Amino acid sequence: MDLETLANTQGLMTVEAVQKSLNRSRASVYRYANTDPGVLNPEYNPKRLNPELRINKDDPLLFHPNEVARFAKDILGIKQVTIEVQEPAQSATLEVLRAILAELQSIHRLLESSKSTP
Repeated sequence: MDLETLANTQGLMTVEAVQKSLNRSRASVYRYANTDPGVLNPEYNPKRLNPELRINKDDPLLFHPNEVARFAKDILGIKQVTIEVQEPAQSATLEVLRAILAELQSIHRLLESSKSTP
């Protein structure tokens, strides 16, 4: 699954999607982003574009559409802000991932129930 599909399934925006919606260069999106090379997840900064929390420093920056809209209005001064999040088209990969998730959830429930019964 590519990064764009992953972001769409979570309702988040990639740097490229933010770039298109704000009509800014990729470099400027990175410049606006609240990141710090020494800190994985810096504290919220109302003057910066705050990405979603990451688990690993190698994880891509993903942004919630509401955060992008807030940043565009409050910081960039864009008066009319419309962020559209579209549902991803159903794909075989997405269906397989959903089936895997359902199977893992049933295994988890089974393991949890076996713990509670002596």
